Amino acid sequence: MPMDARLHLSLPYRMLDEQGDFFLARRLQPEVAFKGPDLDEADLDAVLERWSGAFRAAGLAVTVHAPFMDLNPGALEPLVRQVTALRLNQALDAAQRLGARRLVVHPGYDRWRYGGNEDLWVEQSLEFWPALIRRAAEAGVVLAMENVFEDVPDNLEKLLAALASPWFGHCFDVGHWHLFCRRRISLADWFERLGKHLVHLHVHDNLGEGDDHLPIGEGLIGFDEFFALVARHAPQATLTLEAHEAHSLSRALLAVRPYLTGG
Repeated sequence: MPMDARLHLSLPYRMLDEQGDFFLARRLQPEVAFKGPDLDEADLDAVLERWSGAFRAAGLAVTVHAPFMDLNPGALEPLVRQVTALRLNQALDAAQRLGARRLVVHPGYDRWRYGGNEDLWVEQSLEFWPALIRRAAEAGVVLAMENVFEDVPDNLEKLLAALASPWFGHCFDVGHWHLFCRRRISLADWFERLGKHLVHLHVHDNLGEGDDHLPIGEGLIGFDEFFALVARHAPQATLTLEAHEAHSLSRALLAVRPYLTGG
C-alpha cells in the first residue's frame, strides 16, 4: 500500500516513461498532468494502456490533471469554448484509459480580463459544464475544479452550487490561495464556504510572491491550520503534492508525513 491512500504526487505526462518505474518502486500514486499537445501524440493510447496496467497491478490510484493553458470554459468567444471542450474531453478520455477517478480542471477565470462582467463568465460556464459532467458520471470520474487566480471564492461557489453534481467538486490549491487570496479571505472562511464541495487538494508552499511550489514548511503557509481544516471539512479528500522539482520530492514527502494518518 502507498504511504496514505489519499496521497498523490504530480507527474507530467511527458515524464511518465522516465519516472513511472520510480513511482512504482516507491509505491507513489501519480497525478498525471497533461499539456494540450500531449493529447495529440500518435502513441498516446499505447503509453496510457501500458501505464494504466502497471499502476492497476500495483494497487496504486491515479489522478489526472487536464490541460489548462489558453483554455477557458467560460470564455465569451465561442471558438475558445470549442477548443476548451475538445481538450477537456480528450483529458477525460485519457483519465478513463488510466483508470483515474479524479480529473482536475481549471476554471479559466481572471477578474482582470472581465472587469465587472463576471456574470457573463458564470453564464457561459454554466452552459459549458453539464455535458462534460454527464460524460464524467458515465465514466465514474469526478471533475475537480481548482482555484487559480480567484481572489475570492464567489464564482466557484456559484458554479458548484448551481451545478450541484456529485461528479463536479472543488480542488483547493492552498498555494494559489496564499498567493492570490490571503489578503481578502482567510483559510477558515474559504473552507467554510467551499469545504462541503472539496474532493481534492493541491498541497505546496510559497513565499507569497510567486507560485514557487515548495515543499511544506519551506514557505509561509500555516499548514497546521490547513490540515486541521481539511480534517474538519473534507477528511476523505484526496491530495496531490505539487513539488515540481525532482530534487524537492523527498523533502515534500517527509514534510507531509506527520499530517497523514499512518504517516
